Amino acid sequence: MPLVLTEEQTLLRDSARGFIAENGPVAQLRRLRDANDHDGFCRELWARFAGMGYTGVLVPEAHGGLGLGAVEAGVVMEEIGRQLTASPFLASGVVAATALMRAGSPAQQAEWLAAIASGERIVAPAFDERSKHDPACIELRAQPAAEGWRLDGAKCFVVDGHAADAFVVSARAPQAPGPSLFLVPADAAGLAVERVAMVDARPTARLVLDGVALPAAALLGEAHGAAAAIEAALDAGRVAAAAELLGLAEVAFERTLAYLKERRQFGRAIGEFQALQHRAALLCTELAITRAALVHAQQTLAAGGAEAAAAASIAKSRAGSTATLAVQEAVQMHGGMGMTDEFDAGLYMKRARVLQELWGDADFHADRLARLRGY
Repeated sequence: MPLVLTEEQTLLRDSARGFIAENGPVAQLRRLRDANDHDGFCRELWARFAGMGYTGVLVPEAHGGLGLGAVEAGVVMEEIGRQLTASPFLASGVVAATALMRAGSPAQQAEWLAAIASGERIVAPAFDERSKHDPACIELRAQPAAEGWRLDGAKCFVVDGHAADAFVVSARAPQAPGPSLFLVPADAAGLAVERVAMVDARPTARLVLDGVALPAAALLGEAHGAAAAIEAALDAGRVAAAAELLGLAEVAFERTLAYLKERRQFGRAIGEFQALQHRAALLCTELAITRAALVHAQQTLAAGGAEAAAAASIAKSRAGSTATLAVQEAVQMHGGMGMTDEFDAGLYMKRARVLQELWGDADFHADRLARLRGY
């Protein structure tokens, strides 16, 4: 598979890079953080983001989207990572959109995919119930009711859930052979949404569902048959998160490399010291390996290959470890200034830490890869 972008993908990257750098730079994240903004992202920017078509990258053209694939979504996510731009694109435009495309009925897709593509509605995936990612552990109960379903339970780490208009919620009926997916409106009676602040200045949410009554039409796909749709949505999110991690890692490396050339000590640039050269060379190599893993995962996911799940786990795990190395090296090689809040490295480090855990850390994906390989 080629590791270079096509002409169309390059145009998309250049467009996204210019737009995001101008309208959603790191300084904007600082302002949102310092103001303790409830949404954690700029609504005006989100509307303009939708106007550029980015919100509908994965949404089929029939529903107002661009009808593109994982590579193009990753192109946008890399630029988001480079600027630490806060937006609901990962949760709504990637994971929730994929779940709806995989499990939604034609009527559900017509209503909700169009709303996601236009940016009018934000849909958040709610799959996790524990402090560590484990989508197979579902204790939220879905009981058949007279006119539909009744949901009871809780979800945590719901990305952008505090600002969502609806949720894609996984649940399990007693004695059911598999999980089900439901589309739950944010204003549903019995649903409590608690905003939870995260270390990277991006809020998430905790959901408590207490006897939430849903009509039969709220079920996405077949009852008890949503396992494949959940994994597909999560893999789309994992690969997109890996792209964001790679984007922020590359910025950390670029800024560190520039500093090594500028900072002088003992009469020479510190980049002339061999020990620092070795560390920079190692990081450069790790970035190249990570990009290869990411592109392979994106192309495999877009093609619907049998290896998509394994490729997604490899890319997510690899991107997390590389981003962690990149931001740690950025802090250390900048010396004392790297520890200050005024310096952006700390913001990149915090975002990398959250993304590394999101939808599975390295240990989770090592175990998952072993299971997929038959061990």
